[in-house]
Amino acid sequence: MRLTSPLGLVAAAWYPRRRQTVEQALAAGDIDARTARELGYTSLPVSEDTAPPDMAVEAAGQVLALSGVQADDLSMVLHASVHHQGHDAWSAPHYVAHRLGARHAMPIGLLQQCNGGAAGIELAAGRLQGDPAAGPALVTTADRFLMPSWHRWLSDYGMAAGDAATAVLVHRLTGTAPAPDLLLRALVSKAAPELEVMHRGDDELNATPMGHSPMIDVRRTKRAFIKTYGVDFFLKTAADRIRAVVEECLADAGLAADDPRLRYAVIPRLGSKAMAEAYLPPLTEVTAAEVLDLGRATGHVGAGDLNASLADLARTDLLAPGQYALVLNGGGGFTFTAMAVARP
Repeated sequence: MRLTSPLGLVAAAWYPRRRQTVEQALAAGDIDARTARELGYTSLPVSEDTAPPDMAVEAAGQVLALSGVQADDLSMVLHASVHHQGHDAWSAPHYVAHRLGARHAMPIGLLQQCNGGAAGIELAAGRLQGDPAAGPALVTTADRFLMPSWHRWLSDYGMAAGDAATAVLVHRLTGTAPAPDLLLRALVSKAAPELEVMHRGDDELNATPMGHSPMIDVRRTKRAFIKTYGVDFFLKTAADRIRAVVEECLADAGLAADDPRLRYAVIPRLGSKAMAEAYLPPLTEVTAAEVLDLGRATGHVGAGDLNASLADLARTDLLAPGQYALVLNGGGGFTFTAMAVARP
């Protein structure tokens, strides 16, 4: 999506107090030593008492307080998630809007797997560019991964899942707008729908939730995918899309691959081995920016990896004024997004 002008971002994240360290996971038999090394995480946040939509409300409250924006002024509340939100046949985004008092906002739920938060920012940016009367848009994500439906260390290859929520306010840069943490300068997404089978395997489509197994088991569907297509098919397809989104995003932001203003290339919060195999080779081919990994103490936070990284960039001094970061993400299906942001 080509931006006609930069947009402002205010971002924050919410994490539960409890952490399960990798040493605790090893002692409990949740993970073996080889897998722990390949993942490279130090700990995962665990939310046993706070449901995902309430986590999102906590993160959103931080952003509204930081920005000074009133919930009544929001034009949209976009909420993205990967896993169960706390109830069935029910709208979590409407709950978030209700709890915040966003009475005039349009609540929209997003199911874009791990790229949901990035998709929310893209949709919010499109709304603000296309409707001059629209107020700021709020993008939230929230996921928690509890047994018996999800084993945070073992339900998938290449990642372990941490519980977290994020909130990003997207707004125009006007005289009455809040001071942004970051400027959104470019955003590019590209899909590879031929990879949807990775999370379906050779399963038939069934009629009831959790009908294929009593616990989410992405390892099983990935084994079926690799048996049929081979791992190189995924790696080549992903690399093509990653190179494309990064190159186009840098061009749209007016940045050269070795531009000294480009301080970091921020990677998703997947396991270290998965990053080294799938993301780093194409990324480092097209930019010389320092690779920044912000996920070792959080794990993969569901739909919110990119948005959590925006929160880290916003709430720390990682970027000096005028410096840029390229934030990269991907989500099952697959969709890949690259976003260029700058410190004002």
